[in-house]
Amino acid sequence: MTTIYLIRHAEAEGNLYRIAQGQYDSNLTDRGWRQVRALERRFADIHIDAVYSSDLYRTCATASAIYKPKGLELHRVPELREICVGDWEQRTWGDIYRSDPAQMENFNLHPERWHVEHAETPQQVLDRTLGAIREIARVNNGKTVAVFSHGYAIRLTLAALQGYTVAQMAQTPVGDNTAVSVIEAEGDVLRVLSRDDNSHLQTPEFLAGEKVRRRANGLEPGLYFQPLRMEDHAELLTAMIAAVWEEKERQPFDRERLLADAAVRPTLLGYLREEPVGLVQFGPENGWISLACIRADCRKRGFGGQLIGQAVQYTRSHGGERLHVALPENSGAAQFFTDYGFSPVASTENSGMILEKNIGFDPEILGKR
Repeated sequence: MTTIYLIRHAEAEGNLYRIAQGQYDSNLTDRGWRQVRALERRFADIHIDAVYSSDLYRTCATASAIYKPKGLELHRVPELREICVGDWEQRTWGDIYRSDPAQMENFNLHPERWHVEHAETPQQVLDRTLGAIREIARVNNGKTVAVFSHGYAIRLTLAALQGYTVAQMAQTPVGDNTAVSVIEAEGDVLRVLSRDDNSHLQTPEFLAGEKVRRRANGLEPGLYFQPLRMEDHAELLTAMIAAVWEEKERQPFDRERLLADAAVRPTLLGYLREEPVGLVQFGPENGWISLACIRADCRKRGFGGQLIGQAVQYTRSHGGERLHVALPENSGAAQFFTDYGFSPVASTENSGMILEKNIGFDPEILGKR
């Protein structure tokens, strides 16, 4: 008899930034790394003989909670990957919802009807994931193993083992990041003993680091982004920045400089459905955020993090591994950036500060592909 701990990866950038990750490599968030440490505490006294993971970075990073402290090898198995979402990959869920609401509904509620160009079908994901787990059980007969995979793939697998069809998957629970399920394998028979347990995220050690900031759930579409056009958006830009600047920085802003910068710097407007709710602008050097704001009436809804997500994607696409932002002295925006993993690294000439966020990948975890 083989015991399999089937574990979902920790919170990754796509989860927080509301971007379709699929089989795209994304990093863990700061909260995700705290979840990894909580998972390590949970398994500290549990004997594990072998560790397997999808070969995507976010699962390999999460698996470090077990294979590193126990001195085990990490076995990378591509068949444990998340569903490939084809043409949806790396797009925001808000953009997907806007362009294809029918297929978005199918993805969430009617998986048997879901179809996107160049994507896998749910049945294909189930076949490869379940096949990989059966093979892992076969070569580890009588042992205890940890297997790291992804939310959609795990949900499909557990649903099938509990007697649900692909069409009925939406009736089953969605496991949190790092949720632990237990499967018992005996011969060709796999039985689900428990599923989606996240008790390690309810401990005082983990909860002490939790922020009150709201996070969007998996069914909320979030924002979509379009480039700012000066001929159409100059007044919108001015009004949005003026309101935020006066509230947060308590000093007047330079309208002429704002418009001059916007004319030459990449600037994205974030929309909720058809309503502009925020913007993010990138500085002349790669890795710098020169503006980021959310309308006052749209705050505390998880939208600010989606601005950071756009900055991460833009910076990485241009070869950068760090984000920076320069803030005035006593800036009201400092807490926002700190909450999203920025730390002070230097002072500016006018007594302000420069904050930095590392968005690079650990070469050891990235491994060979």
